[in-house]
Amino acid sequence: MVSKVICYAIRGLDGVPVEVETDVNKGIPQYEMVGLPDTAVKESKERVRSALKNSGLLFPVNKITINFAPADIKKEGASFDLAVAISLLKASEQLVERDLSGIVFLGELALGGQLRPVSGLLPILISAKGHGYRKFIIPAANAKEAAFLGDAEIYPANTLKEVVQHLLGEVTIAPLQTEEFIASCTAGAKKTAADLKYVKGQPIARRALEIAVAGGHNVLMVGPPGTGKTMLARCLPTIMPDLSFEEALEITKIHSVAGMLGEDGIVSVRPFRTPHHTATTVSMCGGGNKAVHPGEISLAHGGVLFLDELPEYNRSTLEALRQPLEDGKISVSRAGGTYTYPARFMLCASMNPCPCGNYGSAERDCTCTASEIRRYRKKVSGPLLDRIDLQVEVDNISYDELTSSAEGESSESVKERVNAARNVQRSRFEDCGINTNAEMSERELSTFCPLSSECDVILRVAFESMNLSARARSRIVKVARTIADLDGCDEILPKHVYEAVSYRIYDKMD
Repeated sequence: MVSKVICYAIRGLDGVPVEVETDVNKGIPQYEMVGLPDTAVKESKERVRSALKNSGLLFPVNKITINFAPADIKKEGASFDLAVAISLLKASEQLVERDLSGIVFLGELALGGQLRPVSGLLPILISAKGHGYRKFIIPAANAKEAAFLGDAEIYPANTLKEVVQHLLGEVTIAPLQTEEFIASCTAGAKKTAADLKYVKGQPIARRALEIAVAGGHNVLMVGPPGTGKTMLARCLPTIMPDLSFEEALEITKIHSVAGMLGEDGIVSVRPFRTPHHTATTVSMCGGGNKAVHPGEISLAHGGVLFLDELPEYNRSTLEALRQPLEDGKISVSRAGGTYTYPARFMLCASMNPCPCGNYGSAERDCTCTASEIRRYRKKVSGPLLDRIDLQVEVDNISYDELTSSAEGESSESVKERVNAARNVQRSRFEDCGINTNAEMSERELSTFCPLSSECDVILRVAFESMNLSARARSRIVKVARTIADLDGCDEILPKHVYEAVSYRIYDKMD
């Protein structure tokens, strides 16, 4: 008898339907799998055999052929185990009276018959819903992840035996209750104990971070060691707008595929990724020898990618960021295919002005030679710096400032202004398919950022004196637009352009 059961494979961030066809015939006992299964899928035969026997079910002693269709897509991972077991039971007439055509089965089997969680469940469920499926049987350990998906019947099971009894009508698995999403940026603040009110001094850097978050701009902090650059960066999530449900789902899909979801089952806090400077290009962009997984820039989607000590990163790794910073996505090409992951993140980087860290400091003397400083700065290419909208100096603070009991403005207060500016941008770009000023193309710039003759003169002088590129000019205008939004101004004024130009310190360095 031939049976057919539906499960799903994951390709990038999309689920692909896979039909598990099982044929059980008389003949010499044999177990064959076809349809491009990888090693993990092939090994499922032993997991399924033990799970069936330890669940009190019969494993057919016949010639068994299992096909994964379509046969031209490579099947990877252990999420097919449950579908294979159910297909075997159907083909061996242990579930003969049950119609399984509208049910999607997902889950890895333990030898004792328990169902183990699988990675990439959320994108699979979303894709399956788009293909018209509404009934799913999943591992109970994935219930939290699936609980935020409405308009579907999802049955979380603990064991294979429980699934079989449910299908036979002997035991009813209660369908999963839909939960309401609640954004929790404050939870991220509690985890890191970060708040701008604890930052001593640094008014220029604080202002730059507020502008960067308000408009979704990239920011670079340059200054001596120990001046608070890392502390400032860790405060960024606390002033970013709360996640919408759609944003949370998209971010959760990426983390689900990477197998990095926590107990909450959904990402409710904007990501803050801080890869070490020894990170490889593959770990940053995504990929792998077998399965293609999202990299750090995709895991930072919707949040912050913080690169501490920027010049210490491998040059090729930094250059790989250039295309995602422009397009908001990354395409990873491997022999098995091309996968595209979203990568719309805010880049925050920090670096010292020279090898010893004290060049330009008002408090300490620099011991580096001119050639050493030049060599150090050239570790970060001009094209990459061109894509960083705000470049600010962070200098040492005095002992009196450091020991002062007075607290600065809190993250909560700054976040209110950021939200107000983001609301303005949301209304402005309602019909443009973008959300922030940083995403504007030249078309949006000409429509929403007209400059007065006075502003144009300021830009011209800056363009010629600082030898700016066309991209740098566009980014200055975008930053000026954000500053105007924070001020509640409909038009970009000269003071906004002056301030935006002041945040290009690297272009002014010798």
